[in-house]
Amino acid sequence: MNERSFSRRQFLGTTAFGAAAAVLASPARAAAQAVGVTAPDLPNLTIKDVKLYVLDRRKMPATAPAIVAASPRGQGLAAALYGGRVQIASIVTTSGIEGNYILDEHYFHPNWTTEGWLPYAKAACLGRNVLDLPAITSQWVPEKRRVGQSAYASAIDNCLWDILGKAVNLPVYRILGAYRERVMAYASTQHHDTLEQFVDEAKTIKAQGFKAYKIHPPSPNGGHDYKLDIAVAKAVREAVGDEFTLMIDPVGVYTREEALKVGHAIQDLGYIFYEDPLPTKDIDGLVQLASKLDIPLHMGEFLTSIYEYPEYIRRGATDAIRFIVDNVGGITEGLKLAHMAECFEMECVPHNWGEAYAHAVHFHLELAMPNNRWFEMTVPMGSSDRPYMKDKFRINSEGYVEAPKKPGLGYELDHDAVDRFLLRIDR
Repeated sequence: MNERSFSRRQFLGTTAFGAAAAVLASPARAAAQAVGVTAPDLPNLTIKDVKLYVLDRRKMPATAPAIVAASPRGQGLAAALYGGRVQIASIVTTSGIEGNYILDEHYFHPNWTTEGWLPYAKAACLGRNVLDLPAITSQWVPEKRRVGQSAYASAIDNCLWDILGKAVNLPVYRILGAYRERVMAYASTQHHDTLEQFVDEAKTIKAQGFKAYKIHPPSPNGGHDYKLDIAVAKAVREAVGDEFTLMIDPVGVYTREEALKVGHAIQDLGYIFYEDPLPTKDIDGLVQLASKLDIPLHMGEFLTSIYEYPEYIRRGATDAIRFIVDNVGGITEGLKLAHMAECFEMECVPHNWGEAYAHAVHFHLELAMPNNRWFEMTVPMGSSDRPYMKDKFRINSEGYVEAPKKPGLGYELDHDAVDRFLLRIDR
């Protein structure tokens, strides 16, 4: 895939940055303008109800074995993803427009709890207007800027963007300012156990039409083995050929010495980026590593506030910005990070791993930002499908994911399926 080159003039002058600032200042005005009306002409967007659909996973099709490798780590992940309940957030306006987002278990992370979301969201939202979106979830007070953003705020923000899109019958990326209509996908692996599993999968996804593949290396006995990771990287390169695009993400497990050895190996193999080679908080180590490697470092998905990113940029601790919408405050804050990166002539490559809603919120941002090239798709393809969602993520014949056509987040909750799986509705 050809890389775009951006000049400083393009980034600081003729980009969508000015338009994006207007969107962030008044999302409702931007939504209204997108369909040629004024904000007062929108439906009544006063929030009248906040609730949770609590679904029983035991009633759902048993898809986990096809998605996760049959290993102790894989089985643990399957239990986290598929055991117990599904909680889907719902915010409803007086005019009857509903916004949804998933409240689900994720990776280990102190900010990824959603217990207690309902009372928090009711206090924050009831009686407010979706037109007040920035103020409802803003972290711009000293007491909040000193700590990580709440995952509660992220789910609220995503629901409100879903409502805005539905209110004007447009996908969210169209309100944010569409830059493209499709994004090239790379296949993002599970943490397989063996070298052979990665090689087999790489061959499979290449045959399916993917143009790129990102390795999450093995975790033998719950740990890591950087020598095995280098062997995997070499074997995959041999399996797919020199022209196929490859990346690697060890999820921050290496020591500085190990990270340097793996970095030299993968840059010699033609990998295009090196994600999370060191723990996120080791800024000194990242600066040192970046100075000794040519391959770009990608960092940021384990940061929990937009206010933590500037130090990484100023010190040269990363070459591209990553974020997880759930960590930083939702679509609103993700767009800020995209344009922060743009102003420093950096790519923005959002994390995008998991189920359909997690893919959707990042995808809208990728469609709206000029400094993004990739959609991270969890493989095997179809592993993001959920039986309570009508829509699925797939690549086309050229390896791209096409923009959604439906309004809001564009990936629709299947209310008939929700009714079948429903345990209760919490209010």
